[in-house]
Amino acid sequence: MSLFDGTPPGPPAEPARADKTRPLADRMRPETLEEFVGQEHILGPGKPLRVQLERDAVASLILWGPPGSGKTTLARLIARLTRSDFVSFSAVLSGIKEVKAVMAEAERTRKFGRRTLVFIDEIHRFNKAQQDAFLPYVERGDITLIGATTENPSFEVISALLSRAKVYALRALTAEEVVTLLKRALADHERGLGELGIEAPAELLEQIAIHANGDARAAYNTLEAAVAASPGGQLLRQAVEDAIQRKVLLYDKAGEEHYNLISALHKSVRSSDVDAALYWLARMLDAGEDRLYIARRLIRMAIEDIGLADPRALEQAVAAMQAVHFLGIPEGDQALAQAAIYLSVAPKSDAAYRALNQARADVEQTMAEPVPLHLRNPVTRPMREWGYGEDYRHAHEYEGAITDMECLPPSLAGRRYYRPTARGVEKRIAERLEEIRRLKGKP
Repeated sequence: MSLFDGTPPGPPAEPARADKTRPLADRMRPETLEEFVGQEHILGPGKPLRVQLERDAVASLILWGPPGSGKTTLARLIARLTRSDFVSFSAVLSGIKEVKAVMAEAERTRKFGRRTLVFIDEIHRFNKAQQDAFLPYVERGDITLIGATTENPSFEVISALLSRAKVYALRALTAEEVVTLLKRALADHERGLGELGIEAPAELLEQIAIHANGDARAAYNTLEAAVAASPGGQLLRQAVEDAIQRKVLLYDKAGEEHYNLISALHKSVRSSDVDAALYWLARMLDAGEDRLYIARRLIRMAIEDIGLADPRALEQAVAAMQAVHFLGIPEGDQALAQAAIYLSVAPKSDAAYRALNQARADVEQTMAEPVPLHLRNPVTRPMREWGYGEDYRHAHEYEGAITDMECLPPSLAGRRYYRPTARGVEKRIAERLEEIRRLKGKP
């Protein structure tokens, strides 16, 4: 199996505990399900994947989640717990030839009563033909397929494969969960840094966790670099700052103040309290907060709380983000202040935000009906013969570019999601919508 990871058929080998030359993140991979931190929504007692593991009845699945959330680790644990041969290879490096070689071997070993678990990292990088190659082997049960992806599998994995695999969405680890992993690494003498006897202040571990943004691998890498730069058995603040390449935030334990301050800024802007917004912004700037983080949150405020009541609010927020990126500190801080002021005094509306949430609720709670034939594009002759595009009414051929054609699925016909307010530009949008509905002959 040298085409892949050099691992012979059989469950993943136990890690070489004494090999301290391997990165800390690799050495600290959990070896049992009890060591695995996070993802309680699928691995907690009674949760679906946990039950499948306990029954040794894991079917093909897709692990979808952000970097460092445990996708590869979980795949290896599943292979060990289900007593399966484990083959791992990357979609970046492997093609159809390698896939067929693995499938042929899996088909052969199944005849001897052995199961093969095929783990594909970054499965979204496989093209349609490569993904199609797995289908017959998954259907026959020759392999249990586990794909890992950071991209939405609905867009990146072919529907035929999706229908044969359960998708589990992994979440970014919380700061508290990352701190648990860091403390474990500092205490572990066999695989971690325990033999160094490093004392680490809780607030520094919390800052590493916050900076990692839910990525356990990034947190381990930062800790390893900071420990290497901290002689004398004490984790140094300067070493942590150098490792994360920014000032350690002057926030309280567990980073709670970090979230408290951004919450105060957001709610002040939403409440149109410009002075409070400037105060909380100044507090965050003086604490050394990441300016691009503030800019991202201002963009969210423009979308969530102002929307189409003032479409320029989003332009102002995005322009502030670009200015911060271009100017840096301290000049870019004024762009953030300008955006915060604009957003505070702008008319408020969450109508667009609520509209999308309501549409998503219908997507979640109703059957995914086929696209009506009249809305489909008849790109081939057979499609035209099947009725694609029939009765479609091209708006520009009608007076005012308005037709009474229904564009929602039949079960949702007439549904209204967007209900504009009478504030700012949305007042004019509401008037235009009423005119459109009148011309369409809809109530």
